[in-house]
Amino acid sequence: MSALPLDLLLSPAALAVLGLVIGSFLNVVIHRLPLMLERQWWGDVAHQLADADSYRRVFGAAAPKDLAETGISLRKATETLPKLDIARPASRCPSCGHVIRWYENIPVVSWLALRGRCSACRAPIGKRYPFIEVLTAALFAGVAAKVGAQPVALMWCAVVAALLALSAIDWDTTVLPDALTLPLLWAGLAASAAGWTGLPLPSALIGTAAGYLSLWSVYWLFKLTTGKEGMGYGDFKLLAAIGAWLGWQAILPVVLMASIIGAAVGIGMKISGALREGRYVPFGPFLAGGGVAVLLIGLDPILAFIGWH
Repeated sequence: MSALPLDLLLSPAALAVLGLVIGSFLNVVIHRLPLMLERQWWGDVAHQLADADSYRRVFGAAAPKDLAETGISLRKATETLPKLDIARPASRCPSCGHVIRWYENIPVVSWLALRGRCSACRAPIGKRYPFIEVLTAALFAGVAAKVGAQPVALMWCAVVAALLALSAIDWDTTVLPDALTLPLLWAGLAASAAGWTGLPLPSALIGTAAGYLSLWSVYWLFKLTTGKEGMGYGDFKLLAAIGAWLGWQAILPVVLMASIIGAAVGIGMKISGALREGRYVPFGPFLAGGGVAVLLIGLDPILAFIGWH
């Protein structure tokens, strides 16, 4: 039996199916990675509370006894938590603990068959689960249509998947985990050095620096002017990663598109009451969206649209 041709294996339809599967995995990453990070942070807090020498260096006095006791109690509490990583434990209903069977975890199909409810307790299953799966499928199909039936299409699908996961995590938590942004950045530079992106390594390096320093400069200008922080360091790293993959020429169009769309969404949420007082719309999803738009549409058409080409 002859092997299937690349035109079929890497077609938009085939990568859309792959996108459904990867989208299901991204749902797990989006849910669990922030929890894993929070556990790590609480462990760091426990260690710091129990560090009497650090307290003395900082405050110039002996640490209160109850502070160390709190740190020890917190450390014991974190050590007794059940194992949690991307693979374990098996997915289960957050309402009743029902372990999700394999046939209840088929992307989109299972959600439709269950009518969006747990098979055990009938608690609702969020619509975002199938939405992420369908969106991933659509983006993978878009990559296939843009790049063509060649192996690097899988590489760009991985980039899109990482940006989607970062967007959802940032939207939920206002955190862009280094566990995703930094590998994405270094992978972009490595792919450029290997000649896989078609971007010369100097352009990727300049794109990385320009992405980071541009938002870093805006951050400090805003902070020195207003005394407030307008964005987080994760945004700098995300734009640096986008610059590593797309080059320095894409930085300004990505930021411009992200700013316009982000402002429109923020104003819309404010008017509708969806944005609570004291909260803000994270910038990361719009940076990621701008990066995906440049990837799928192309830099030249976007520059022409905004009158820069």
